[in-house]
Amino acid sequence: MKQPNLADLTTPLLPNLLVISVAVYGALLQSLDVDLYYLSIQEDESIEWATFWAFIGAGYLYLRTVFRTSASLAGAWCGFGLVAFCGFVALEEISWGQRIIGYRPPDYFLAFNYQQELNVHNVIDKDLRKLAVKVVIFGYGVALPLIGLIPRASTLMQRIRLLVPPVSLVPAFAVTGTLMIVYPFKFTGEWVELMLGLCFAFSALAALPRDPASHTRRPWRPSGQIALTALLIGALGVASATATRYQRDDNPQNVIAATRELEALRADFMRFGISHRCRAHKRLFTFAFQYHAPELFSGQFAQLTGQGLPEPRAAFLLDPWNYAYWIRDNCSTPERPRTTFLYSFGPNRRRDSTRWAIGGDDIAVFIRGQEIRLESGD
Repeated sequence: MKQPNLADLTTPLLPNLLVISVAVYGALLQSLDVDLYYLSIQEDESIEWATFWAFIGAGYLYLRTVFRTSASLAGAWCGFGLVAFCGFVALEEISWGQRIIGYRPPDYFLAFNYQQELNVHNVIDKDLRKLAVKVVIFGYGVALPLIGLIPRASTLMQRIRLLVPPVSLVPAFAVTGTLMIVYPFKFTGEWVELMLGLCFAFSALAALPRDPASHTRRPWRPSGQIALTALLIGALGVASATATRYQRDDNPQNVIAATRELEALRADFMRFGISHRCRAHKRLFTFAFQYHAPELFSGQFAQLTGQGLPEPRAAFLLDPWNYAYWIRDNCSTPERPRTTFLYSFGPNRRRDSTRWAIGGDDIAVFIRGQEIRLESGD
């Protein structure tokens, strides 16, 4: 009997280690540097963009598999379904380019999507959304590969052209799903999304045939290709985050307008005695409904419509870049007094601030406490 060599052992092991390393990195970062952890999981940062590229890469690889192995459209139903799924998830991850382009989404999403972004998954009930993710992870990534070990089931899967992840990837899917259930630290879902994207990318890589002339799929690609895939996803994530960090609307009138509007919102809080909640960090539109503050829709900010503030922005408490105004209320600590401020993401349409300090081009006004700004090198 042939003895397995090192390559035989490491090739199935490597993608599992790469997926699990994402969770390890997230846990270490959260325990070592809370501020850096908080900034890392924000929209348009490397984690989100790497997730986008992981699903885009998976969709591309599944599409290559379809064209190489399917003689008819009917036989490619599963492949095209996976391409559509990966593309949809990728675009949902970046809210269909809303933060990049800066357009205002339809009113329905502003009113019923708690993130006030153009994406479908945040309109769906939270419990149902989590259930759907678990079904994908444990149904497609764990159950189907294990069922495929049964000869009759495997024959049926091949007959109906079902593309199933290799059984050697079951540990990666299982760890991803377990992390989703246990949710060991804040924002675990962001890391789960990246891990799931890598699972699909590695599954798609494994589905590629050996060569264009062959319709038989190898269970795993060489370790070098697996590592290169992960490296490319990570590099594109960092590059995209860096590029979006420097995108900005250079119209100075928008900065002036945002400052004026934030001052008006602060005046509304002070005039009407709107109570805010310690530990609250929410979009103002969500805050107004959750904490019963209808005055935000009729006070000084709303009256700015007579000075050029578009009514849709007034109705949904949006800044000049069509993104939400936010409130953060920090409880006092032995080292710091209670601090409450309102802010906008500013011209680059991304959060640069930490819990206590205003960073980047974020624009803020303080209701309670003294403003602290991050150093430009932080």
